[in-house]
Amino acid sequence: MAVKEMYAIAPQWSTPRPCDAQAPIEIEFRNVGKAFPAKGQADAPFAIRGVNFQIRRGEVVSIIGPSGCGKSTILNMGSGLYRPSEGEVLVAGERVDGPVPKVAFMLQKDLLMPWRSIRRNVELGLEIQGMAAAQRRVIADNLLARCHLQGFAEHYPFQLSGGMRQRAALARTLAIDPQVLFLDEPFSALDAQTKMILQQDLARMLFEEKKTALFITHDLVEAIALSDRLLVMSARPGTIIEEIEVDLPHRDNPLERRKLPEIGPLAGRLMDLLHVGADHELH
Repeated sequence: MAVKEMYAIAPQWSTPRPCDAQAPIEIEFRNVGKAFPAKGQADAPFAIRGVNFQIRRGEVVSIIGPSGCGKSTILNMGSGLYRPSEGEVLVAGERVDGPVPKVAFMLQKDLLMPWRSIRRNVELGLEIQGMAAAQRRVIADNLLARCHLQGFAEHYPFQLSGGMRQRAALARTLAIDPQVLFLDEPFSALDAQTKMILQQDLARMLFEEKKTALFITHDLVEAIALSDRLLVMSARPGTIIEEIEVDLPHRDNPLERRKLPEIGPLAGRLMDLLHVGADHELH
C-alpha cells in the first residue's frame, strides 16, 4: 500500500492550480500487474504488480523509481500498447483494451520522419485522422510558433539541433489535441540549458490547456519542478511504495519552482525512498 505524504508549507500560489479534488478521474490503475512470458512459457516473473493509483484531469504526475522497475510498462499499458496480465487500466472512465485516441505519447527520442519537413512531421497525426490540408497547416504553424520554431517549417530534421527536433516532437504530440499525455523521459538526451527551456514550454502548455500528464524521469529535481504529485516505485516487480503531493507554487513555471528552498529537502527525501525501493521485494 502506498503511503501518501504531504509537504505542507502553506505557500501562496502564483496562479490557480489547474486541478482540484473535484476534477474527474482521468487515469486509473486498479491492482495492475504485467508479466512478459517467453514463447512457450506458461508464466513468467512480473515486471510490475499490485499497481494502484488515480490521476485527476488537469494533474501532472511523475513516476520515479529504480531502472527496470516497470515505469515505461505503466505508460505502455495506459496508452493501450500493452494489456495488463491482471487488474485493469482506465482512461476517462473507460477500460483500456487498445490504443486510446485521446492519449498522446512522447518518447526520449524525437522519432521525426527524415523525409518529411518539420511542418509535415507536426501534421502527421492530423493527416492520419483525415483532416483537410489547409486546416492541418494552420494548426501546425500555430504549434510551431508556440514551440519557438517559426521559420523552420520547411526545414528537415537533419537541419535542426537536438533541442529543436524535440520541440518539433512536442508540437507533433500536441497537434492532435490530446487530453492525456504520457511522457517517457522526453528531455533526457538534451543538454541542461535546452532541457530547462523545453520544461518551461511544456509546463506552461500543460497548465494553460489543463492537460493531464503522466511523466517518467530519473531527474528528481525535474520531477519536482513539473509535477503536482510524485509516485515512487520499488524495484522489480515494481509497485507504488509512496505517493508525495508537491504542495509548491509555480507548477506553470518550473524555472521559478527550482529556486524554492523546499526543493533540496524534497529531492533528498526522494533519494532516500529510491534507496528503500531498490531493496524492496514484493512477496
